[in-house]
Amino acid sequence: MTIHNNFSLKPYNTFGIEAKAEQFVAVHSTEELCSILQQHPNEKKFILGGGSNMLLTQDIKALVIHVDLKGKKILKEDEESVWVESQAGEVWHEFVLWTIDQNFGGLENMSLIPGNVGTTPVQNIGAYGTEIKDTFVSCEAMHIATQQMKTFTKEECHFGYRESVFKHEAKDQYIITSVVFKLTKKNHKINISYGDITKELEKNKIQIPTLKDVSNAVIAIRRSKLPDPKELGNSGSFFKNPIISKSDFDKIHALHPEMPHYVISETEVKVPAGWLIEQAGFKGKRFGDAGVHKNQALVLVNYGNATGQEILNVSKDIQATVLKEYGISIEAEVNVI
Repeated sequence: MTIHNNFSLKPYNTFGIEAKAEQFVAVHSTEELCSILQQHPNEKKFILGGGSNMLLTQDIKALVIHVDLKGKKILKEDEESVWVESQAGEVWHEFVLWTIDQNFGGLENMSLIPGNVGTTPVQNIGAYGTEIKDTFVSCEAMHIATQQMKTFTKEECHFGYRESVFKHEAKDQYIITSVVFKLTKKNHKINISYGDITKELEKNKIQIPTLKDVSNAVIAIRRSKLPDPKELGNSGSFFKNPIISKSDFDKIHALHPEMPHYVISETEVKVPAGWLIEQAGFKGKRFGDAGVHKNQALVLVNYGNATGQEILNVSKDIQATVLKEYGISIEAEVNVI
C-alpha cells in the first residue's frame, strides 16, 4: 500500500477530467482498508470507486481511497435461485456478463452501465425497467470512523429512484466492500417491456429471447446512444428523469401534447429528461471542449480538455432553459465534486 502525493485522477474518472488528489491510495482488501483508516483517523477522506458517476470541478484536498477489492463467489443456491457475492471493486459490466455466462438471471437489463459493483447500491442504478433493488439482498460496509463492519439489508438501504440511505442518513459514513444479489437459475423473468429492446430483438429475428439475447440488445442500444468513455469522456446519463405530480403534468401536457411520459402512479408521472433537453435545443451542441452528445441529450461529454467547471456550466444552462420553457426542474444524477 503506497500513498501517492499530488496524484492525477484523470485515469480514475470517466469524464477524463484532469484533477489532482492531495494524497491517493488504492486498497485491495478489507484489511488494507481498515489499516489505512486507522492510520489516518483525522484526515479528510474521499472514497473513489469506478469514477463513473462524478464530475470533478476541483482538486481533491483529501486522502483519496480507491476501493479496488476484487472477487466474486456463490454463497448458496437452491433449485430456483442463487445468492452471489461480488467485491466492491469488480467492474459492474464484467460482473453482469459473468452472471449471464452462468445462466443467472436478473441483471441482464443493466448491461454496460459504467462503474464498479460497490457503487451500484448508492445510486440504486437501473436501466430498461430494472433496478438494483430488484435483485439486491444485502451489502457489507465498513464504518469509516470505527472500522466496524455492518450488513445493510434491502430494507435498511431505503432504495428509491436513484436514491438510497448512502446518499442521505449514511452519507460519508460507510464504505461498501461487497454486495450480495439473489438471481434466478431457471424460469427467468425476461423483461423486454421497453420498446427499444423489443425493436432490437425483432431486428435480429429473436422471438424467444435468452438472458444473453436481452443483454446483447441492451449493449447494442447503449452503444448506439452512449459514447465509450475511453474514446469520449462522459459519465453516462448526467440527469435524472424528473418525476412530477399528475396535476402539474396535466397543465404542461396541455401546452405540449407531444411530450412523452410514463405513468408512475395515480399521482406521479415521469418525463424523459433527454426529450426535454433535446427540445430545448441542446442535443449535439458543443461549448468549447464541453458539450451534449449528438446521439443522446442526457449525456454530457468532454471532447478533450474540458474542465469540470465548464461541463457543470453547460449542465446549469440546460437546467435553467428546461425550467424556463417547460416549468420542470431536472436534477443531476452525477455527483458534482
